[in-house]
Amino acid sequence: MSRAQEQPVRLLAIIPALGIAQIVSWGSLFYAIAVLAEPVRRTLGLGSVEAFAGFSIALGISGLMSPFSGRLIDAHGGRLVLSLGALNAAAALVILATAVNFPMLLAGWCLVGVAMSMTLYDPAFAALGAIAGSRYRQAITALTLIAGFSSTVFWPLTHALESWCGWRNTLLLFALLHVVVALPLVWLLVPPRERPKTSIAPAGQKSPAMSSARSLHGRIWLAACFTLASFVFSSMSAHLVGLMNLKGLTIDQAVTVLSLVGPMQVTGRLLEMSLGRRLTLRTLGTLTFSVLVAALALLAFVPGMGVAAFVFVIVYGGANGVYTIVRGVLPETLYGRERLGSLLGWLARPQYVAQAVAPAAVAFLLRALPANHVIILLCAAEAASLGCFLWAVRVANHPH
Repeated sequence: MSRAQEQPVRLLAIIPALGIAQIVSWGSLFYAIAVLAEPVRRTLGLGSVEAFAGFSIALGISGLMSPFSGRLIDAHGGRLVLSLGALNAAAALVILATAVNFPMLLAGWCLVGVAMSMTLYDPAFAALGAIAGSRYRQAITALTLIAGFSSTVFWPLTHALESWCGWRNTLLLFALLHVVVALPLVWLLVPPRERPKTSIAPAGQKSPAMSSARSLHGRIWLAACFTLASFVFSSMSAHLVGLMNLKGLTIDQAVTVLSLVGPMQVTGRLLEMSLGRRLTLRTLGTLTFSVLVAALALLAFVPGMGVAAFVFVIVYGGANGVYTIVRGVLPETLYGRERLGSLLGWLARPQYVAQAVAPAAVAFLLRALPANHVIILLCAAEAASLGCFLWAVRVANHPH
């Protein structure tokens, strides 16, 4: 079999393996907290702020560690880093499961942060960068399509397990999943370190050095784009039920409507898989950010919710799903695959910090301002993210 024939065959095995590992990682390290926070709080006698403080600390530590994880992937390959991440995640979940006080719980969350930096999207994207070659964009789309089922699987699974065996045993079972599912899949199916298929950017693109002042200028704009978007997404994840309640829906109605976000993310990625190849990444990104701005404007300016709530969720969820693809593919498109892990890690640091501080920041704003004003501020942040995206693309494509 020729190299050209071998690559898609190999990807057919690697992408499902990475996808399942992503479901386990996102589900156990990120989504489970929404279900387990309350029973953990009751058992350890914590306040509501303390119950979620560890998760925010984990996100911050993940941001601090992401550049280091990216450099490790560039030096040693994705298989080693993702495998160490699975072991790290298992250890972190065991510590959380056996925590008897708040300091021990925080220690577990700190280790969760390290595990996040080695197991979630950015290290998986970097690993694919060294494997997928010219099929990188399609590979990212396929991976995010599979991983998009993380919340769909783990929210009900976590709830069922917690009801059956308690939160401690639930976390121990999740630790076991990392050891017996994620670790073997990554170690056996992700190939060891390979040099990138090429050290130059895709055809028609420059390959500016990572140390170039002009390249740094473009990367700063790219980081600003992703950081603003991460702030908005984290804010919406934490407060969207409450915001819709303030707009006139009951809590039950808001939860029912928002249950469509996950399926719409998957729908958006399916559309990108079938139609996205006809669009340049600049066009796709512009459409994605513009639709997100429009969705937030709809939420802010349409009185009441009713049908508008479903329209918002369809538009917001679909664009959110496509954004993950844009975030994974854009750095490689603009700067090539050389040292992609380092670049993705560098870009991830401010994103995780933004995710960590956004819920508390927006909670503070909601105490001081009407809900509509807060939504308008988030809409403005998303519009600024669009502007940063367009400028980052311009700087990368016109380095002189």
